[in-house]
Amino acid sequence: MLTGGNVESPRQFVGIVACVALAFPMATVAGTNFDVCLANLQNGTFGVGVDVGGTDDHGYPVNVSVATGMTYSLCVQACGVGQEPFQWAIFSQQFSSWLLPWLALVSQLPFGANDKLDNLESVLLTVGSPTLAAYSLFLTVLNSRWVTKRFEKYTYPNVANAIRILSSLQQSPIRVMKEGGLLASLIVLPDNDKWWTELAKLINYTHTWSISAVTSIAWVVIAYIFTILSSFTVGITNAINSNGQGVGSLWLWLLPIVIGWLQISPKCDTVRLSDAIDRANKLAHVATESGEVVLLDETKPKALRAITLTLTKGDDLHRDEKCTPPVFNYARVFPWVQAVEDVSEAFQAASYHYDDQKPVDDSSDWALVKSGQKPDQSNRMGTRDQVIAYCTSLRLAKRYRSRWGPNVISRMFIASALALMLQWGTTGAAFIQVWYTPTRGLGCRSASYLLYAVLSTIVWMLLVISSILTRYASTNQYIHILLEGPAIRHWPTRAARMTSIIFRRLGKLIAAINSLWVVVACIFQFASVFDNCYCNSSVFYLHDHAYNVIALLPGDVTSVKSAWVGGLFLAGGTAIIYVLFVNVLIDPPLPAD
Repeated sequence: MLTGGNVESPRQFVGIVACVALAFPMATVAGTNFDVCLANLQNGTFGVGVDVGGTDDHGYPVNVSVATGMTYSLCVQACGVGQEPFQWAIFSQQFSSWLLPWLALVSQLPFGANDKLDNLESVLLTVGSPTLAAYSLFLTVLNSRWVTKRFEKYTYPNVANAIRILSSLQQSPIRVMKEGGLLASLIVLPDNDKWWTELAKLINYTHTWSISAVTSIAWVVIAYIFTILSSFTVGITNAINSNGQGVGSLWLWLLPIVIGWLQISPKCDTVRLSDAIDRANKLAHVATESGEVVLLDETKPKALRAITLTLTKGDDLHRDEKCTPPVFNYARVFPWVQAVEDVSEAFQAASYHYDDQKPVDDSSDWALVKSGQKPDQSNRMGTRDQVIAYCTSLRLAKRYRSRWGPNVISRMFIASALALMLQWGTTGAAFIQVWYTPTRGLGCRSASYLLYAVLSTIVWMLLVISSILTRYASTNQYIHILLEGPAIRHWPTRAARMTSIIFRRLGKLIAAINSLWVVVACIFQFASVFDNCYCNSSVFYLHDHAYNVIALLPGDVTSVKSAWVGGLFLAGGTAIIYVLFVNVLIDPPLPAD
């Protein structure tokens, strides 16, 4: 596991899915036998000639004696509407090879919340919307890079530790308090250097590449490669409609997501994060009006700290912001960026004054130090007002500050593009592999894959829009309380608030349904539930011209192999591109402290 958090719920989810999968086909049941139907058609049981309903592999009418398929109407008449009988040997082999390794890999996703429901939600959101999972992951990478670039030009001490801390707290509902000189004291006072060092060390706890994670990934990769090779070498026409080529491509998105989070090593363990913040804050000092430096624990309530976490779930509008599993990073991007901006502006102002060789106490002279060394401690001491003024700049005061944050929309756009590429690249590959498996066209299998990707995209859209509306409602509510009082709430704010909550709940509901649907659809494919006249005839696509191909010719086998190979390259290439982008942008070099 990535974290030491509570993961019973995700494991229960995987266990339930596996039990459902194994319990679904309780026994072999009698059903349609398409080979017998085709033999009866060729023997003239339903008539002879071209007009009976026999077809070739492309749906053209042929004499029944050489037919390799039949029209949908004849299929229903000759074979019935039932499915082919469930075969345990095929089901167990396909399920264990194509689907079970992916379900096991779900347990390697990062969780970490105290609440089991939050951990279960994170699984359902990830499986139900790979688009959202890929979006949150890549947005985390881009945010870490942005905060590094934002701070690298600052020259005041503790910049590198500030970058580490702020990047690591993307999985947390961070709150920055500037009132009373709390933030300014944290940055300026030399007594707080230990706070920055200690917190950076305390939150650097996650072990990324555990034996469990490496074993799970290796099992999935090896099983996937072996199964692909087997599917091409052990007779492609054997239970072709139950083949898991499409299923393997459909789930391939999970591999770059797990690898990406392992590389990022998200700090999402609620207990450890809270403990780290509390332990570091015991070291925090604050400047007083007299210029004396005192411990905050001796003068201020515990809630009054420069940097804290708001983990208590109160307002329903901000619920997802307080959930630490990293799939919820989509909901934290705006408040996190604003918190970073608060810290950045204070560091920037302090760096301006430091570069101009101005001490905190403007009545004293600047104590010179050698190049590359930290400012002399005497340059960093002063009264509370002087410390606050040192972290304030007229150049920054004139700058307009957006409610959204600098460049956040462009980062969201890039993360969205990569997430959609991963989702539709893997699903599109699965769709192509099934589409070109006779009978060609949109059938039950390809439609189920398409539905999965569409619902995944809808979930992502709903939750991202919800995060935007939450930010709008939060800032508008704050502004109107300042201007008009707490009793008045502007109607656009009320509408945004309500819409945000509805979109978030609807998105989660769809994600839960979609996560169960994708597993059930795969099980249906392996259990021959889709092996009936309606699904095999691609009625969705061909309508009145629907036909069911039962016997494959050598040319069809070659075409199917080509489609399968193309799908493998599309899915694998998409996953590799996503991982490459993550690796190129991750871990930017930190400035020297």
